[in-house]
Amino acid sequence: MKLNVEELHKVAHLARLSIHAKDEESYSQALSNILNLVDEMQSIDTHGVQPMAHPMDAVQRLRTDQVTENNQRDYLQQLAPATENGLYLVPRVVE
Repeated sequence: MKLNVEELHKVAHLARLSIHAKDEESYSQALSNILNLVDEMQSIDTHGVQPMAHPMDAVQRLRTDQVTENNQRDYLQQLAPATENGLYLVPRVVE
């Protein structure tokens, strides 16, 4: 799929990019190559292939979630200048 200059400018406008006239041909060719690759990939039969969340099939090792200290909320809120219903009250920043 070869993109013409008008289509390139439409895509650039949607992406909020400015393209100089001297770069139009190279960007058009590069984007056309990407779209051609997508077209090729669309024709591949993927029936029965399990979707992957990550191409490296990486697994993140997580530690068990254990409480390691006592709940000190009541004590710490006594030290705060202002609290209400278990929340800290702070000055309004955004009006």
